[in-house]
Amino acid sequence: MLGLPLVGGHVAQMAIGLTDTIMMGRYGVPELAALTLAMTLFSTLFLFGSGFAWAVMPMVAQYDAEGDERQIRRATRMGLWLSIGFFALTMPAMWASAPLLRALGQTPQVAQDAQVYLRIAGWGLLPALGVMVLKSFLAALEHTRVVFWITVASAVVNGFANYGLIFGHWGLPELGLQGAALGSLLSHGVALAGVVAYARLRLPQYPLWQRFWRPDTEMLREVFALGWPIGFTTLAEVGLFAATAILIGWIGTVPLAAHGIALQISALTFMVHLGLANVATVRAGQARGRRDGLGLRRGAVAVLALSGVAVIATVAAFVIVPEWLVGLFLSRDDPDRAAILQTGAALLMVAALFQLVDAAQVVTLGLLRGLQDTRVPMVMAGVAYWGLGLPVAWGLGFPAGFGAVGVWFGLVIGLGVAAVLLNWRFWSRAVPGMPAQSLASAGPRD
Repeated sequence: MLGLPLVGGHVAQMAIGLTDTIMMGRYGVPELAALTLAMTLFSTLFLFGSGFAWAVMPMVAQYDAEGDERQIRRATRMGLWLSIGFFALTMPAMWASAPLLRALGQTPQVAQDAQVYLRIAGWGLLPALGVMVLKSFLAALEHTRVVFWITVASAVVNGFANYGLIFGHWGLPELGLQGAALGSLLSHGVALAGVVAYARLRLPQYPLWQRFWRPDTEMLREVFALGWPIGFTTLAEVGLFAATAILIGWIGTVPLAAHGIALQISALTFMVHLGLANVATVRAGQARGRRDGLGLRRGAVAVLALSGVAVIATVAAFVIVPEWLVGLFLSRDDPDRAAILQTGAALLMVAALFQLVDAAQVVTLGLLRGLQDTRVPMVMAGVAYWGLGLPVAWGLGFPAGFGAVGVWFGLVIGLGVAAVLLNWRFWSRAVPGMPAQSLASAGPRD
């Protein structure tokens, strides 16, 4: 029962961006292209900053297994501190994002429209990161159902706000991109209010806000040391997808819009595997705290098997009904509908290939994080994504002339190599005759 609410919570979280994409696709293709770029930048920063939140999860899981409530409070508080600091450093980049996007080869109008969105939605990064820390805290303590329901509530708020503010329904002004940004900002605020209220009312034994302003230098260093490699690993993967958006943006607005739709569909299914990766992190962290090597190995097999079942279902949908899936994001009278459908369906066929390798690498990353092994996986992932994946994406997309489909094949190769390396790392470290005690005594961040 631990996994289902976490998977559902990630799917509901993804529904926020999915709703934005669907509604903006029906509003206009130029606006959809701008939204794709803006959400790419926001998501990149959000997931990079979430490294500190994800560091909280294995730490809290281990401390809970050891029965140490004080350490749980310390780790969670310093995760929030680091998230606040990250927001302060990155908000200026979103406020002045147009010059950055123009420098990356995007058209002036698309870059300016993306900045309009980010100057509003960017403020949502602060509550979004706070929510991630508190979700990690709650998930590690196995309070996962509330994580799911709060995320669902925020997604519903986002949907209604978007419908009213993008199109001007219910007497509200028609704000287009700005309306989508306001809806996202509101949904993040609702989610933060929900998780804070739950933590205060249902878990009073963890007074997270008591003396919150007081620094805890020792724990701050520990969370930072575990979290920054997670953040950079996530940045490497998200940055790979962001770079592909830039590459496809060089091809044209229609391919970029198709890329945005296909990426949203793929990301939605990826949330299943991300939720299972969170389960893997919690279970591995608990096994580390209990010095339970056998439990770790059994849990790893179970979570990888569940991920494989989800991959089979996803691949079937992408292969059988790709045009129908892409068409959900487009208005029937859009003049570019046929071209976007053709390109988007082709991209989903490629996405069917990388579902397996993407699932394998993210779940294995979750297992390694549970063991607090983050630095070597960071290097492995960075080499696979950027040393191989991106160069191949550029080579197939442009010199080889395969366009957007070639760029996506580069993703398959980068993620596939990462999956192989990370699985080798985990199974060579955790499986072959490893004594249970060594899981607890292994260096926490090697």
